[in-house]
Amino acid sequence: MLKEINIAIDNNINIENDKILNIFTPLFSDEFNFDLTNQSANIQLGSLDYNNFQNIVNKVLENGSLNNDSKYIVQQIYEAISNIKSYGLKSGKRVYVDYNKERKVINRKEKEEKRQQFYYTKDNNFSKINNEIPLDFENKILCGDSFEILKKLPDNCIDIIVTSPPYNFGLDYASTQDDNHWEKYFDKLFNIFQECIRVLKFGGRVIINVQPLFSDYIPTHHIISNFFIQNKMIWKGEILWEKNNYNCKYTAWGSWKSPSNPYLKYTWEFLEVFCKGDLKKVGDADNIDISVEDFKKWVVGKWSIAPERNMKHYDHPAMFPEELVLRALQLFSFKNDIVLDPFNGAGTTTTVAKKINRRYLGIDISEKYCNIAKERIANSLF
Repeated sequence: MLKEINIAIDNNINIENDKILNIFTPLFSDEFNFDLTNQSANIQLGSLDYNNFQNIVNKVLENGSLNNDSKYIVQQIYEAISNIKSYGLKSGKRVYVDYNKERKVINRKEKEEKRQQFYYTKDNNFSKINNEIPLDFENKILCGDSFEILKKLPDNCIDIIVTSPPYNFGLDYASTQDDNHWEKYFDKLFNIFQECIRVLKFGGRVIINVQPLFSDYIPTHHIISNFFIQNKMIWKGEILWEKNNYNCKYTAWGSWKSPSNPYLKYTWEFLEVFCKGDLKKVGDADNIDISVEDFKKWVVGKWSIAPERNMKHYDHPAMFPEELVLRALQLFSFKNDIVLDPFNGAGTTTTVAKKINRRYLGIDISEKYCNIAKERIANSLF
């Protein structure tokens, strides 16, 4: 019996059945059957020359012969086959059936259940019912405490959050010298992040740009990641933002030429990516705006992007560049999605969101930065 794959197709999309069937015709054999209707794509697999299959799909997605809906279905087929992790190899082909008949595994089902993906999210109580953001909060820059403003939003109304938490909000660094300084900071930060999780849609994404506090030996990226894991969010991955030696322009070496206490230098920051409830985000294929070439480059989890060069112009000490937000939004969201930045600062996230046809909500405690963010949006080219 061949391995079956069934992919449901939305009746509202326009797919070119004959063209898609012709694409996969070179693969047809007794061990590869493919049937396509307006309701579903049905595939039966025994064995497959996967490299040939991959080359066919890449050429089709690059050459522009299909409309966007058809490309979306081809991509779904590709992902479904690529995600099959259990197969054998014979004569250069992947073998999906009968390759391991001789293997006898005791308690196979029980072991598979124990080896489940993202086990740490088990028993989450996330609602799957998503809501629309109230009009009073759509395409707005709001000045105030993020925790208090976010409490006014309904559950499950934000598609994606892109932010970089500051290291000084709500705290007086000059006078706060007690041992509980960082505990207070993270308590306040996590109260805001708790609200972010609540307002995020089922299947929505959170992307946190953060770097460890190297001089204080505080692994901020791990502390923040542990918070999201403890709150049942799925760890999607980690992206290294390579800043091209920007952070190596200092001379602190620690113990010079000695293993006593060398100081490590870093040229990158982290983007920690989490999902709420499901790795897959529902969206309209017509609202995909990432190119094939950009997709292939950006799924590699190391992005080489120069740091923001206009921080003096905006009078802000710690801004990420627009290119960083652009990649995050096009890779992880659809056009018309709602983008939230609860630490919006000078408005990079909301400016980029507006430029690429996303709706947005930016929140910041600073009236000065909120005014700058509004001005950037007003002066942006759309």
